[in-house]
Amino acid sequence: MNALVSTLVGTTDDEALNCFVYVLGSHGKNACWTYVGWTIDLDRRLAEHNTGQGARSTRGRSWTLLYAERHATRRQAMSREWHLKRDRRFRKLLSQPK
Repeated sequence: MNALVSTLVGTTDDEALNCFVYVLGSHGKNACWTYVGWTIDLDRRLAEHNTGQGARSTRGRSWTLLYAERHATRRQAMSREWHLKRDRRFRKLLSQPK
């Protein structure tokens, strides 16, 4: 078990973890997809999505980071993720070409 995992095992939700909520975007010929998630390591998580090791709905596409927020606790990050997943207008604004 690596040091990061062993550190997180005994951590409660109320202790600071520096969690991130992120929105990924993937553009196809006629459509744009977004994916919302949370993690403690943005670079690692984006690499997992792009290599097919992320969530099943993200496999087979090339993803870019559109937006990220830092939160002090896992509970805050998960709550914000829940809200962003339901905010289609915000995700549509993020996914539009600039």
